[in-house]
Amino acid sequence: MNISMGTNGIGRTARMMATLALAGVLAACSPLGMFSQDAADEPIVPVETLYSSAVSNMEANRYAGAIDDLEKLERQHPYSDYNERAKVMITYANFRTRQFDEAILAADRFLALYPSSSEVPYVLFLKGSAYYQQLSDTTRDQSPAADAIDTFEQIEANYPSSQYVQESRNMVRIARDQLAGREMSVGRYYLGHDQNTAAINRFREVVENHQQSSHVEEALYRLTEAYLRLGLVSEAQTATAVLGHNYPSGEWYQRGFDLLQQQGVTPQMVQGNWMSGRA
Repeated sequence: MNISMGTNGIGRTARMMATLALAGVLAACSPLGMFSQDAADEPIVPVETLYSSAVSNMEANRYAGAIDDLEKLERQHPYSDYNERAKVMITYANFRTRQFDEAILAADRFLALYPSSSEVPYVLFLKGSAYYQQLSDTTRDQSPAADAIDTFEQIEANYPSSQYVQESRNMVRIARDQLAGREMSVGRYYLGHDQNTAAINRFREVVENHQQSSHVEEALYRLTEAYLRLGLVSEAQTATAVLGHNYPSGEWYQRGFDLLQQQGVTPQMVQGNWMSGRA
């Protein structure tokens, strides 16, 4: 019997073997493949037992143990009715253990899987709070503040009667103050390096877009200072007039008034320039 396959036959066989080998490698490396291997090696625990253990651990503030129980529940019983609640609990447990990035990821997974759940406002609140807890001093990156504001505002926009709205508003106010503080920090840096136009842009951002922040008073004074350095006297007069209108007894107004006096002018609203209609 002639068993020779010839060149074409050998080539087809080699290609088939290579394809099968590649498929095996991909299957072994895929999340499903690894999950199946892990699940096969892990003793199956009844879903009720895992959930009950997780609840007990949560009540005893043993959050790491609760996370282990809940992750095992999701892994071993992916289609269980307990999964929706388990994902909420994982989000909360990660938040309580200050694993804020993990809490945010857990919240995003929940929101993707259960967008119509009654727990959505609470999960959004946990997610926003996880961003909020990462606020840093105003000299550093403030992206967590922006993310917190975006998340909390989703609650008010979509769930205005939620019990989490008022607390979310309070944290939004503080987060916005952080953003304004960051603008002030950068603006002061530019001002200290005689980059006056760049400084003005930062201070105007505070005055125009963060009017409820605690930094507006100083921002108006810094605008007076920067405008005078550029010889823009009428703009400086207007900024100080707005400052005096809103903070007449403040230290910053007195300092701005003194700067103008040194130029032989007084605060006044000069029509036609920036902020002339804001007092």
